[in-house]
Order: sequence, then structure tokens, then C-alpha cells
Amino acid sequence: MGEWVVAFLLVMYQGVGDDRRSIAKNLLHFRSIDDCNYFAKQITRTHGNYQHLDLVDPRDRVTAYCLPKAIDPNKTKVY
Repeated sequence: MGEWVVAFLLVMYQGVGDDRRSIAKNLLHFRSIDDCNYFAKQITRTHGNYQHLDLVDPRDRVTAYCLPKAIDPNKTKVY
């Protein structure tokens, strides 16, 4: 049995409320929480800006965040 490690999964959603849907077809796992958070921030930079809610259609709003997850590095690509 392989050794399990903790990686950080980048989770991405588009929309709000009941219309919210996952937009990640290929899951991205990172060794570093800093790297994962960097990409989450970049993804949400334009459409995740909730300061300007009136400018972004709710269907286009993007949420991205990182979750710790135990993975088998021999079976999962980690960046």
C-alpha cells in the first residue's frame, strides 16, 4: 500500500445559490497551500470580485478555495 500525503485541492465553482456548479473538470492538487491559494486568487481576480456585485452577473461569479486532502502521490498528479 502506498504512502499517503496531504495535498491541497483547488476547488472552483461558478454561480451562486442553487445555480452554483463545479467548474473543475480536472482536479488540481498542490504540495503547497501558498501555491494553491495563488491560483485560487488569480482565478477569482475578475469574476470573483464581490465588491462590484452589480457589475458581475450572478451566473458568472467564480469562487475558488483550497481544501486539504489526503492523497496517494503515486496515483494523483501533484503540482
